[in-house]
Amino acid sequence: MNITFDEKNRVFKIDTANTSYIFAVVDTEGFLGHIYYGPYIDSSDVTYVLRTEEYPFVPSVYAREKSPFLDRFLHEFSGNGSGDFRESGIRVKDPKGHSVVALQYKGYRIIDDKPALPKMPSTFAKDGKVKTLMVETYDPVIKLEVVFSYSIFEDSDAIIRTVKVTNKSEEKIHLTKIYPVCFDMEDEGYKMLTLHGGWAKERQIEVRDIAHGRTNIGTYCGKSSHQEHPFFALLGPDTNDDQGKVYGFNFVYSGNFIGQVEKNQFDCLRVSMGINPENFDFCLESQEEFVSPEVVSIYSNDGLGKMTREFHDLYRNHLIRSEYLYKDRPILINNWEATYFDFDTDKLIAIAKEAAKYGIEMLVMDDGWFGKRNSDELSLGDWDVNEEKIKGGLKYLVDEVNKAGLKFGIWFEPEMVSLDSNLYREHPDWIISVPDREPAQSRRQFVLDLTRREVIEHVYESVAKILRSANIEYVKWDMNRQISDLGSYGLDVERQGEICHRFVLGVYELQERLLQEFPHLLLENCSSGGARFDPGMLYYSPQIWTSDDTDAIERLGIQEGTALIYPLSTLGAHVSDCPNHVLGRNVPFETRGHVAMAGTFGYELDVTKIPMEDRLQIPKQVEMYHKYHKLVSSGDYYRILSYKSNGLNDAYIIVSKDKSEALLTYVQVINRPNRLSRILKLKGLDGSKIYKVEDSDKKYKGDVLMNIGLPIENLNGDFSSVMIHLYAE
Repeated sequence: MNITFDEKNRVFKIDTANTSYIFAVVDTEGFLGHIYYGPYIDSSDVTYVLRTEEYPFVPSVYAREKSPFLDRFLHEFSGNGSGDFRESGIRVKDPKGHSVVALQYKGYRIIDDKPALPKMPSTFAKDGKVKTLMVETYDPVIKLEVVFSYSIFEDSDAIIRTVKVTNKSEEKIHLTKIYPVCFDMEDEGYKMLTLHGGWAKERQIEVRDIAHGRTNIGTYCGKSSHQEHPFFALLGPDTNDDQGKVYGFNFVYSGNFIGQVEKNQFDCLRVSMGINPENFDFCLESQEEFVSPEVVSIYSNDGLGKMTREFHDLYRNHLIRSEYLYKDRPILINNWEATYFDFDTDKLIAIAKEAAKYGIEMLVMDDGWFGKRNSDELSLGDWDVNEEKIKGGLKYLVDEVNKAGLKFGIWFEPEMVSLDSNLYREHPDWIISVPDREPAQSRRQFVLDLTRREVIEHVYESVAKILRSANIEYVKWDMNRQISDLGSYGLDVERQGEICHRFVLGVYELQERLLQEFPHLLLENCSSGGARFDPGMLYYSPQIWTSDDTDAIERLGIQEGTALIYPLSTLGAHVSDCPNHVLGRNVPFETRGHVAMAGTFGYELDVTKIPMEDRLQIPKQVEMYHKYHKLVSSGDYYRILSYKSNGLNDAYIIVSKDKSEALLTYVQVINRPNRLSRILKLKGLDGSKIYKVEDSDKKYKGDVLMNIGLPIENLNGDFSSVMIHLYAE
């Protein structure tokens, strides 16, 4: 790990253990030119890549062709409106109404630290082994200072990037676009991998060609969304899980984003990622600054699998702060699919007592316990216990559940308010809406305006008073609609374009305060399933509900896409009832358990009603979770087969860091006639070790398992599965 500046060639070189990132200061105007990002190289004498001696030369030599130079130059970051006609990384509206930004290099600093971002999630160093490069640039005309930061950790190949914009003038400047990443690279036949989706089908892997023009993903619905995801990767020719070049980019943010690749007439690519400029306009007073969220970039020369493991380790070691990161989490049963809104104290206690018989460790009371909440049309915002349902009060219920041997958790949707609620009747101006326009409803609810201090304080106290009232050890924090009708009664005219970003900051503040007051709380984020599953939320919660689709077969694809970036321990995954409530499909209870084991593991059903045959499998599943959780939460994940790709079967293996044990999961989705036993080539093992298959006398050398394979006995029927534990002797 090192960061250097070659004074002679004016070249910055950022080296992780396996990669190098190089850019240079060019010409007297101080343009930043991108040179290289890839496998580690020793030299920094590589400025010839920028071709500054070819037509049209640098502007100081050939000023008459400055615009063609800027439009062809390989920028490390591009300003706006001065001759480069590709997507810019920054845009403003200055006091005269102009939008031109022309940045010039000023200087740099290299520090053995990584400052936290103000009011936002950010990666951190646990052991101090971190370096940060800060490159200072300046536009002398509008007096705008822009500082680019690049941070690296000793144990990671990730580069963490953010940008700070400061108004050094005496007048207001409106920042209308800012991307922490906006650099150029030459195309080598790359494809773009993205994670698209929708409700109940989040994060589906899709690979597309990159044509001339702009290929992008993004959202401006106020959250990272079901439909798109703040991640994309560039894949070199013939790249797969195990080989080839990959550049992965992930935005550590929970709001509107854009990720884009633009291919120009010279077959160069501009890679950019940041806050979506749609509906973004941030007013900077004199000396005021704006700091962007972080973008994580990871280069892999060994395929998608290596990129995945780099992301997993980075987020486990440098983003997730929870004490539950590696701890066994209580195996919970959630009453949502068990009862929906039709429950009371007696029903919940009955579920708790039955669940305790089989080793389940926590009861989570989902939506419907407050106000007059008997449907999704009313009472959000009225966070008072409905004692017609919760007879005896919340503390009585919690105490009884604790007596049954279970911990207790609870559901909230704090960012929302129902049209039919006391809170809305008292404060109709507390919602995000435009005066004199009828705001759009969704689920008959509105979004509370978290840009306002009084709203944040009310929301926090509403949640905190409930947590103070009883022994509540888990919170499921939900958000069930998108943000529309952007308007705030609490912001002046010049700051209406700040609503979406300030809203996200409000969510971050609420969750940070909650964890400060309740430091041992297990927080799980949720947004109609997985609509806000992003690195920003992982900073506050070690797990996120992956999808409302709990069907085990659909979950194979959803969890594959999610695990492409995020550690398995962050994936909220439950065994649910059958026929499945979303698809109506019947899947064996054993297979449902195996699939949910690649996640947090829990139950989403009425344990008092499921067949006794299924109930009797729960103790074994509970035992398996506790036996394998350490391996699942800390091991290396390797994809072997993809049901979403082959339509037949799915397989993945988790290998401990010291390669002393591994857990293989194989799911036979579709059975076929005339099949011999399956032989699976495993991955990630130590070729020199002898591995024993647990509960058998079978032993294999690691190199045999990886090059010839492990035999899998024929499974009976569709939707069948097996988990195999191997350990080195």
